Amino acid sequence: MQWAIASGRYSSVTEYVRELIREDEKRKAEERPEALPVEGVEGNDAALTRTDWKDIRKEALAQVKTRQKNRR
Repeated sequence: MQWAIASGRYSSVTEYVRELIREDEKRKAEERPEALPVEGVEGNDAALTRTDWKDIRKEALAQVKTRQKNRR
């Protein structure tokens, strides 16, 4: 932690910790959509229809596109 502050990247320990928290929240948010289809498939609620799969695919592709845009 001290190396990050000493290198000038962060001005304080608080700023460094906040950045760690933001990165962790971002990572969790990115992992969650990937887990949702697995939870749905493993659940016993109802079978997925072709329309369900099309909607899931459409949403997943939209999220991938958004992530790629945000990385640029």
